Amino acid sequence: MRRSGHHLHRANSKQGAGGLKGLMGRLSIAVIVLLICTVSLYISSTRKAGFGSVSRSEIKAEELWSPAKSGGWRPSSAPRSDWPPPPKESNGYLKVRCNGGLNQQRSAICNAVLAARIMNATLVLPELDANSFWHEKSGFHGIYDVENFIRTLRYDVRIVESIPDVRKNGKTKKIKPFQLRPPRDAPISWYTSVALEKMREHGAIYLTPFSHRLAEEIDNPEYQRLRCRVNYHALRFKPHILRISQSIVDKLRNQGHFMSIHLRFEMDMLAFAGCFGIFTPEEQKILKKYREENFAKKRLVYSERRAIGKCPLTPEEVGLILRSMGFDNSTRIYLAAGELFGGERFMKPFRALFPRLENHSSVESSEELVENVRGLTGSAVDYMVCLLSDIFMPTYDGPSNFANNLLGHRLYYGFRTTIRPDRKALAPIFIDRENGRTAGFEEAIRRAMLGTHFGGPHERISPESFYTNSWPECFCQMSPKNPADKCPPDNVLAILNSRLVESQRENDLDVSTQSNSTTSVSFTNGTCVQVRSGIYFSVVRQQQEEGRARSR
Repeated sequence: MRRSGHHLHRANSKQGAGGLKGLMGRLSIAVIVLLICTVSLYISSTRKAGFGSVSRSEIKAEELWSPAKSGGWRPSSAPRSDWPPPPKESNGYLKVRCNGGLNQQRSAICNAVLAARIMNATLVLPELDANSFWHEKSGFHGIYDVENFIRTLRYDVRIVESIPDVRKNGKTKKIKPFQLRPPRDAPISWYTSVALEKMREHGAIYLTPFSHRLAEEIDNPEYQRLRCRVNYHALRFKPHILRISQSIVDKLRNQGHFMSIHLRFEMDMLAFAGCFGIFTPEEQKILKKYREENFAKKRLVYSERRAIGKCPLTPEEVGLILRSMGFDNSTRIYLAAGELFGGERFMKPFRALFPRLENHSSVESSEELVENVRGLTGSAVDYMVCLLSDIFMPTYDGPSNFANNLLGHRLYYGFRTTIRPDRKALAPIFIDRENGRTAGFEEAIRRAMLGTHFGGPHERISPESFYTNSWPECFCQMSPKNPADKCPPDNVLAILNSRLVESQRENDLDVSTQSNSTTSVSFTNGTCVQVRSGIYFSVVRQQQEEGRARSR
């Protein structure tokens, strides 16, 4: 018994010692984890402090008419590292068909330019699938300034308006592009393997459809800056669109500040979101039919969708948010919207709160406007008015490319104020109000809205799109803590231009010494690249000057 007890005592002693060691080990791990978390939180708070975002304890409507604080950041999409001009020899032609609405096409064009750069391809002027979506045929030439597009991107890619014929053995031959369907959000590797192989084999490829066909998150800041150069500099609307838009803005601003709202209470978005419960049986039938014909089958329960903020805000809810934030009935509002589903009964409560509602037709009644407000052109006018407004408010920024692109453009244009309702946080507040629980309603709305950025620089967190927030890749600081954020030198464009001129000179020499070549030189002789100072120089310089003035 003693022996047994002695062994038991020793065993217990060993177990006790082992348990103590294990406990100490676990405590050490916990301390290390706590230390890492503390350091991470400190770094995160330090970075966020540098964003220029304001930690608000209250919302003052009068302050929102001014741009958000920049925190020393300014827009900059010029290259900051070695960025050679397009090589003298191209791997072939890239042709794309951009489907969807105006802003879906806009992001597709940005992706097409980047894909051409990645593959060393000559980009054919993108084809806009306007007819199927808008039932009109404006095309790229009808919406955008083609000369500006080609000239602005001359340091990045070669661009032609159409695939030229090839002369070989004294005969003229047409190049027929090989048609490919890219995977959705395809990685760069797909373009440098599958697409490039077919391009080299056939001389040209045709990618269709081309909406969301290149991954947004790319670990190469120069590639992302190229997207910004396309989106915010190269894609300039035609003069008549800019003229109509400026006329509307001038008339609105004659009476002071104005706000623009993208009121996305339209049939396609309501059907997509599955938000049917507030409509009449006949209206629900229309929405369900539209959904069955256009979207994948999915079980959607209105009350569940509403509770988690998946439904577009109603016009009345938009009005209640603005009133709770301190905007009164003298506020002038420009509505960018298609045909509102459900008609006047949904607009009446909104108009009672904010009677000074306008759209392009009520502000500008010229003959030129009447002839140019249909389809893509009308969407382009709304886009420009919203871009230039003092405040912009989207009511549904989920898959809405119009709102998403505008949020990104306004950020780049000088941190212009945006009001982005957090529908998930707001949903239970509105549901309580509908059920008669109205005490503290406006205060609850203000608390929910305090968490928004109001247009200031902020970290991009998934699922936020790069086209919605291109910070930090397309922004810089004159005195940064991180060297990667330093603004490029003022003469960066002169450097790019001199390299392009030198490359052009070498190409011309090559062409003159190979005049008997049997292959086409359409994309090696640089004829599509116009080497001269132009709008890109003036835009970037003006942008830098405005950035200095806004930095505070």
